[in-house]
Amino acid sequence: MREGQSRRASAMEALTGTVLGFLLAIWVQRLLFPALGHDLALAENALVAAVFTVLSLTRSYALRRLFNAIGERWS
Repeated sequence: MREGQSRRASAMEALTGTVLGFLLAIWVQRLLFPALGHDLALAENALVAAVFTVLSLTRSYALRRLFNAIGERWS
């Protein structure tokens, strides 16, 4: 019997965490950037957050798949 998450479950977990991270990033950037002298519009904040969100989702999914593959080899 196969253990570990399915690819779909891995993608859904990564997506959920990343969406929450995106929303948190927007909120933190709206507070932090002005304190650092950067007054960005909401659309600009969203673009910055979106770039890092795509990177985060890709990283999370790839690492999850890698560790599942390693776990299957060691079992």
